Amino acid sequence: MNATALATRLLTERPRPRGIAGWRHAHWLAVGTVCLGAFLGQLTAGITALVLPALGRHFRTDFAAVEWVALAYLLVLVALLAPVGRLSDLVGRKTVYLGGFAVFALASLGAGFAGGLWVLVACRAVQAVGGAMMQANSVALVARGVPGHAMRRALGIQAAAQGLGLALGPSLGGLLVEHASWRWVFWINVPIGLFGILAGWFLLPRTRAEAWTPRAGGDGRFDLPGLLLLTGATTALLLALSTASGLPLPGWAAAGLLLLAVLLTLGLVRQERRAARPILAPGLVNTPGVRPGLAVALIGYLLLFCPLVLGPVLLAESGVPVLRAGLVITLLPAAFALSATAGGSLLPRAWSDVARCRCGAAVAGAGLLLLALLPVGVATVAAPLLVTGYGLGLLLPANNALVMRAIPAECSAVGGGMVNMARSLGTALGTALPVLGVHLAGAASGGRTVLLALAAVAGLAVALVRPTARTARRPVAG
Repeated sequence: MNATALATRLLTERPRPRGIAGWRHAHWLAVGTVCLGAFLGQLTAGITALVLPALGRHFRTDFAAVEWVALAYLLVLVALLAPVGRLSDLVGRKTVYLGGFAVFALASLGAGFAGGLWVLVACRAVQAVGGAMMQANSVALVARGVPGHAMRRALGIQAAAQGLGLALGPSLGGLLVEHASWRWVFWINVPIGLFGILAGWFLLPRTRAEAWTPRAGGDGRFDLPGLLLLTGATTALLLALSTASGLPLPGWAAAGLLLLAVLLTLGLVRQERRAARPILAPGLVNTPGVRPGLAVALIGYLLLFCPLVLGPVLLAESGVPVLRAGLVITLLPAAFALSATAGGSLLPRAWSDVARCRCGAAVAGAGLLLLALLPVGVATVAAPLLVTGYGLGLLLPANNALVMRAIPAECSAVGGGMVNMARSLGTALGTALPVLGVHLAGAASGGRTVLLALAAVAGLAVALVRPTARTARRPVAG
């Protein structure tokens, strides 16, 4: 078999077996497969954050060097989400999504065998390529693979899978590091990745009926200048944010990185207006409701991750044991997962997604306000975290449904990539802001200031939510 025939075979999406494709509930099997990728991504994030001290001891280096294990993944992931989404809309979302599982599993295997820190960092960068291939397509596969009336529920289940991975990550990581080895933190991804490939092969509908070729994809040109500008802008921004969370860079360097991010962003906007096939199509971003929807997605994950980082600091300052503090903090992602799946049943059925978004943002803001005003203790932290998680579980699935309904079917993967890019930037901000607040004003005062600011940002999200235009949805191919 020559190279052209092999490429054609690999890029031809296979339909599901007839028995599965013909079942009227088959779309829920596809949602379950997408949830596996969503769970894996957040599980990896939670586990990796916990393993950094063990890596420092093993490689006999300081935290500044070990931090690149997490930072390399985040930099590559955020830079590639939108470009991979654009590629997926051309090549086929099922093909790229399954390829993401394969790349992620192979890179995880290599990371577990890494004999040096920088080999591990390189494996994490490759792992992020696989993560981008999965994340850029996850929202699109759900939004375009289920009936319109089930979209919000399906996106809620996907968000619940993310919350479950986020909740289990630290505890599972602790068990693996304590009773096995830090290498198993990466090796555990391999069987999950292989299972994801098998499940996706049989359960995901194909998104292209024929193999992709440059001729089939139009003129075949790719916006390389846009990719380079986007990569530079996101990398500069994330490095600047990382100085607040421990990356040892002087203040002038952080300010220079922020300025560089602004300049590259302006260059990106100019390039995308001129490009024949832009990565971030200005027309797509300017679709009514999409831009504020992306802002709300960023805010939602900022509100989710700030308490996850700040909560253990506040509880430790009050003398709460580490194990108990970890259990308390787990209530936030657990409540988020439960609310994303079933929390909407407590609201009137006639409420629109706009109303659900506004209600969720308001409830989350109230929880954060309580967290800022109440004295720190197990009960006084647990209850506000439950309220905040419930509100975010209402907000994020409904907001994702609004955004994806407004995006044309042929751009759904790049649109899903933009949603996940906003989510990743919110995660980075949510990690950096608490560290900066504690560094500037101390744990108690700085923590409360950050929480009050978050409550105000939640109010901003209420104001940002807008109805979106409904677009035609392409039928599932098989």
